Amino acid sequence: MLPMHFTIQREAFLKPLRAVAGVVERRSQVVLPILSNVLMELRENQIFLTTTDQEVELNAYGDVESSGIPSGKMTVPLRKLMEICRALPEGSTITFKQEDQDKVSIRSGRSRFSLSSLPAEHFPSVSGNQPGISLQVSNSALKQLVDDISFAMAEQDVRYYLNGMLLEMKGEGLYGVAADGHRLALSVIKEVTSETKKPAFRLIVPRKGVLELQRILEANNELITLTLSQQHLSVTTPQIGFTSKLLEGKFPDYQRIIPAGGDKIVVGRRLLLKDAFLRAAALFNDKSRGVKLRLTSGCLNILAINADQDEVEEDLEVDYQGEDLEIGFNVKYLIDFLTVIPEDWIKLTFTNASNSARVEGMRDLNESDNGRNKKDSNNNHDGNQVYVIMPMRI
Repeated sequence: MLPMHFTIQREAFLKPLRAVAGVVERRSQVVLPILSNVLMELRENQIFLTTTDQEVELNAYGDVESSGIPSGKMTVPLRKLMEICRALPEGSTITFKQEDQDKVSIRSGRSRFSLSSLPAEHFPSVSGNQPGISLQVSNSALKQLVDDISFAMAEQDVRYYLNGMLLEMKGEGLYGVAADGHRLALSVIKEVTSETKKPAFRLIVPRKGVLELQRILEANNELITLTLSQQHLSVTTPQIGFTSKLLEGKFPDYQRIIPAGGDKIVVGRRLLLKDAFLRAAALFNDKSRGVKLRLTSGCLNILAINADQDEVEEDLEVDYQGEDLEIGFNVKYLIDFLTVIPEDWIKLTFTNASNSARVEGMRDLNESDNGRNKKDSNNNHDGNQVYVIMPMRI
């Protein structure tokens, strides 16, 4: 059998190589040495690249200029291959040839390299080609959903089901939810298509898979396919394939966490509030970061005091007509919310100083009047994003 060899332009190879590099561990010692390699599979005039850490798998492809055989497989160390390709001149041509079972030669111009190889048949697969149901959404919509909520995922929490993102198909919408016990973020994609009736489902994508998905999604209107099975989620774009194992466990009932009602409604400009909270956060260099909010008619007072007794206080003009209220929050969580909300105005809804607050974006001030008239319908999720924050004692 002829050894696998092909020729490809540097840029045509480097783009898919960068796309699949994210899941390969940078540590010098990994559980399985082959997990440091990229699987290169030749199919006619295309080279398909695959990487995995046995939880997440990425696939991408590039068009080859020529090949000596129609198909073949080999693996090479990804990090070394990436450095070689980056160092080659722009516009150069690269030729790969499998010399034997454990060596691959790389030639470009007058440069020659020889890299170790491991048998392609030992390369693990995450998906196993399990059958599943498929949905289609736009690339930008899924990216927006992940960007809206990924910051609220827990990290190494003993409640392992919080170390990821819930995806739930309910009615006509695809809901994404993340929570860490102190805050909750929810976002909805309302335009979802399916060849069959949209099935109801709930699944939890692990944190690493969410962060990798966030990296590869793009803000364009290309349709992408989500394939859901009992153990995996696959996302297929025109350029990249993504597959992740799912977390087991039951995600909390987020409907019960999102506060309903609330007669204390504050409306203010998002950027003004964010800048004020950033100034308050400048005092802190630890995890406490507690700020006290004092609400009086038409005014929001922000007070922060750190462990060294340094103090910052600021008054902001807001639309508030309720009773006086004093409540404490982690200022970082508030900044995170105000960073991802796209609207110019923010609505904060409070019940009292002991219960969670609800944070939403608003397009204009007219929505605040509507919100005051619909206090009991807060769990309808009319907007695309809803955020919840627990108070803290200060």
